[in-house]
Amino acid sequence: MGHTTADQKMQEIVGNILSDYKNEDRYINKMNLFEQPDTEIVRDILNKLIKIVFPGFFREKYYRFYNLGSQLNVLIEDVVYNLQKQIFIALNQSPQYKEKGEDEVEADAREIILEFLRRIPKVREYVETDVEATFDGDPAAYNRDEIVLSYPGLLAITVSRIAHELYDLGVPLIPRIMTEYAHSRTGIDIHPGTTIGKYFFIDHGTGIVIGETAIIGEHVKIYQGVTIGALSTRGGQRLRNVKRHPTIEDNVTIYSGASILGGETVIGKNAVIGSNAFITASIPADARVSIKNQELNIKGGKPGERAVTEVETGDSWCYVI
Repeated sequence: MGHTTADQKMQEIVGNILSDYKNEDRYINKMNLFEQPDTEIVRDILNKLIKIVFPGFFREKYYRFYNLGSQLNVLIEDVVYNLQKQIFIALNQSPQYKEKGEDEVEADAREIILEFLRRIPKVREYVETDVEATFDGDPAAYNRDEIVLSYPGLLAITVSRIAHELYDLGVPLIPRIMTEYAHSRTGIDIHPGTTIGKYFFIDHGTGIVIGETAIIGEHVKIYQGVTIGALSTRGGQRLRNVKRHPTIEDNVTIYSGASILGGETVIGKNAVIGSNAFITASIPADARVSIKNQELNIKGGKPGERAVTEVETGDSWCYVI
């Protein structure tokens, strides 16, 4: 009786997997490697765009530049060449391009990339305000360099602003690849469809989720664990293009763990939403929302040494020990 060798076992395993690929009813079995955007290339493009936004902070490893103009020319040429190819691939997945010829799709991709690059100064204008909002709002920030080089909130916002412009220009897939890359690096999930005003500050940031149709005004501050989401997604694809996510007006602060849900929900100007609040209806301007019925129990220690008091501070309700 013969023995099956390790090589034969491996060939059997490979054969079984290849046979499994032949099931045409499975979507994941489609073979279209060159008909979809390349995520690695998109991430590389994004990193180059970040260098364009912050020209003096992130070095280009593969080139030496004599001046800023040379650096910008090389980066933009690289972005144009690679992003146009990726946009061309992405556009071909859009139903409106199914009947268009290759030359027409290429022409549209070229126009999109040029219009996108024209918007870079606007992106930089908004990102500058985000840096200022972060520095002004975070007493732990040593300086603005620390914010640009290390803060996950600013990275997520910057990527969102870049991706939003491509989303606004009708580019499929690529904006979401960009924001999900930022999500994987920061723990902050901002859909590229989100509209965000100037002076946006995310503090800490881990676990923040902001949905596609959310609208965020100016001077808004959000802490970790906040969800600005849909009230329900049971309608599935029928809810596409429906406003499902809240509107947050100017000068709103939302503390950690709060959930604000629903497309008709509006948080009025200057409102403060306390930690762990669950909101599914509009909140008027200047309101303060807090969870007041929580009970704080302290065990141990000597009686009379510590008192627990519920007070209203300048920012939100809190317990002072």
